[in-house]
Amino acid sequence: MTAAATDGAGTDGAGTDGAAADGATARGAGAESGGAVGAGAGARAGAGPARRSVRGAGRERGQVAVEFIGFVPILLLVAFATIQLGVVAHTVSQAGTAARAAARTASYEEADADPVAAGQAAVSGWLAGRTSIGIGGGGEEATATATVTIPSLIPGVGDFGTVTKRATMPRD
Repeated sequence: MTAAATDGAGTDGAGTDGAAADGATARGAGAESGGAVGAGAGARAGAGPARRSVRGAGRERGQVAVEFIGFVPILLLVAFATIQLGVVAHTVSQAGTAARAAARTASYEEADADPVAAGQAAVSGWLAGRTSIGIGGGGEEATATATVTIPSLIPGVGDFGTVTKRATMPRD
C-alpha cells in the first residue's frame, strides 16, 4: 500500500487506492505510486517514449530556426509587394482626384483659382511633386489631364511608371 493510502488520503472506504477506484489504469496508478506490482512495467513503458520525444525535440529545435530564416525573404517579398500594390492603387485614386479638381476649377466662368494649382492641392503631399496637370477643352467643356508618377517603396527599384487620368466638366 502506498503512503497516500496508509494515511487515509485517497481511499474510497473499501481499502483500495483512490486512483485505481475512480477509473485510473494500473499503469497510471503505478506511475504515481512508483512501486505497485503491475506498475513497474507500466512506468518503464511510459518513460521510454517520453524520453525519446524529448530527445527528438532537441534535435529538431535548430531545424525550425533554419526553416524560418529560409522563409523570411519570401515573407518580406510578399509584404513589400502588398504594400506596393496599395501605393499603386492610392496613386491611381489621387490622379483621378487631381483631374476632377482641376477640371471643376477650369469649368467655372469666373474662376478665381488656377486650375493647375487646384489639381496640385487635391493630391496627397508626398505625391504633389510627382504630379503634372494639363488643362484643355473648349466651348462647352473643360478637360483636365493629371499624370502622376507611381513611387516605388522597394529599395533599389525605380519608379513604377505613370498613371494618367482625364476628367471633363461642363462649363458654367
